[in-house]
Amino acid sequence: MGRSVNLAYGRSGLTIQFPDEAQLTLIHKKNPIPLADPHAAVRRALDQPIGSHSLKNLAQGRRSACILICDITRPVPNHLFLRPIIEDLLAAGIPTAQITVLVATGLHRPNEGAELEELVGDPWVLSTVRVANHMARADVDHQDLGRTSTRGTPVKIDRRFVQADLRIATGLVEPHFMAGYSGGRKVIAPGVAHADTIRTFHNARFMEDPFATQCNLDHNPLHEEQLEIVRMIGEIYALNTVVDEERRLSYVSFGEIVASHLAAVEFARQSCEVRLPRRFKTVVTSSAGHPLDKTYYQTIKGIVTPLDILEPGGTLIVASACSEGLGSTEFREAQAKLVALGPDGFLQSIISKPLADVDEWSTELQLKSLRRGRVELYTDGLSEAEQRITGVEAITSVEAAVRESMVRTGDPNIAVIPEGPYVIPFCQAS
Repeated sequence: MGRSVNLAYGRSGLTIQFPDEAQLTLIHKKNPIPLADPHAAVRRALDQPIGSHSLKNLAQGRRSACILICDITRPVPNHLFLRPIIEDLLAAGIPTAQITVLVATGLHRPNEGAELEELVGDPWVLSTVRVANHMARADVDHQDLGRTSTRGTPVKIDRRFVQADLRIATGLVEPHFMAGYSGGRKVIAPGVAHADTIRTFHNARFMEDPFATQCNLDHNPLHEEQLEIVRMIGEIYALNTVVDEERRLSYVSFGEIVASHLAAVEFARQSCEVRLPRRFKTVVTSSAGHPLDKTYYQTIKGIVTPLDILEPGGTLIVASACSEGLGSTEFREAQAKLVALGPDGFLQSIISKPLADVDEWSTELQLKSLRRGRVELYTDGLSEAEQRITGVEAITSVEAAVRESMVRTGDPNIAVIPEGPYVIPFCQAS
């Protein structure tokens, strides 16, 4: 019997038995040490901020507050920090009715019922303050701030956030396959931006820019637009978290949004970015398990992030539960268009559009993997009809796909990334 490896897959994982002759390179985060007392760490971050006064001081004299949280697709430890933030606001005299927790859904669906309870993670929060979902298509909910000066992106942001006297964005800092790193400014745009804003900086002009890639902030057009949007809104603070492979809190910072976010990025880099001396003809990865692998739309992240270590023409094998299917109706339409037109035809059909169709940007990012090599998908969450429009090859066994790739390439060396897009491997030579 060969070596077995557990991939992050759905809620329970997927154990893969590799053949005896396989030479495995397991790629993990340089896992940060979880904080011994996460509650005390949150309190310390709020009292000892980066580039600002403490939250207790910031809250004095404010009439209202809006706290942004990520949606269910991010495993943010909201249960650790929402209550202490809100308690500081209440202690400073901000009325309960003037505190809003706003779920930064972007163009994702709203989180409601049991899912909202899971997301917030604290019944006290739900019973104490207003918790609402951002709706990107609701024109009346947004305030028009004009356009960015460099690229002319229309800036329309949820007025509940813009008009709040105290604005706080919270989130998880992890590699992001377009914006470099998530968290901070990204929780605002696209998090609580209007559909026009989101569709503009997800168009092909942005997506095909070589600097719009994971772990890169330098000259990244999305990052630059997000920073300008922050400046257009004005005073904003952020609470940033980093978690380990078991979703335990490893780092937390609070303070001025740009400075505190960059501090969290520097911490995350130390664990998320992994340098390797070579590329591989066979790479096995995941979509990071629940909640990130709920849809094929989110699975694209697991497909594009390991491409730097995949040999051109190699095989990328991805396991993703896709428990909620493909994703939105718009994404389904984009995937069907990809299959009908082919990669080149699909790109030509979108390259000059100023506004990307909703969710087609994920399909466009998939083109990067199709240019690189062969992509195979293992899932038990998609029907046969849905699998046909993924644009990749459906497989029924990861083990069999590994053996076939080894025979096809004549190479027993296999890279395995159990945690998927939470780890970003780079070939040292690149």
